Amino acid sequence: MRVFISGGCKNGKSFYAQRLARAQHREPLYYIATMKPVDLEDNERIVRHRKERDGWGFTTIEQPLDIEGVLSKCDPGGSFLLDSLTALLANEMFLPDESVNDQAAHKIISGLVCVIRNIENIVVVSDYIYSDALYYDSLTEKFRASLAAIDRVAAENCDVVLEAAYSSIIAYKGLAIYEALS
Repeated sequence: MRVFISGGCKNGKSFYAQRLARAQHREPLYYIATMKPVDLEDNERIVRHRKERDGWGFTTIEQPLDIEGVLSKCDPGGSFLLDSLTALLANEMFLPDESVNDQAAHKIISGLVCVIRNIENIVVVSDYIYSDALYYDSLTEKFRASLAAIDRVAAENCDVVLEAAYSSIIAYKGLAIYEALS
């Protein structure tokens, strides 16, 4: 089963996604970590996520760039959790030399489709950053539009599409499959 889950920041979707990945009862369990920490808050989030996974049997694969590269590092018959598309886009779009890769979304989409089509059991996490009515600078809007494009492709290629909102999980696609898992 392929699951896409999106929701607001810090609402428990990563913990819920870990449970979903584990519920697929496939070994080995892989956690595809995409975040490159840039500050104390990022480091604290990584520590919190590692503690949440402690004892669950996940093998962590650090893959902050070139998401399709994960396929050469694992057994595609296992169960996977990719967390998150948002961090992956930030890494691919905002380069170390402070330039911006305007084609980052296209690169990620190509790699993500390859990953999803080659892994039968994967939970993909993203952040829902589209609900406010504020106007942002052009670079922020480019990031938001890029993530929206990536998320649409992920949702199209997954069997189940979920949203984590206000401590609730809302199923938009694959309700019967989702209920069987829960």
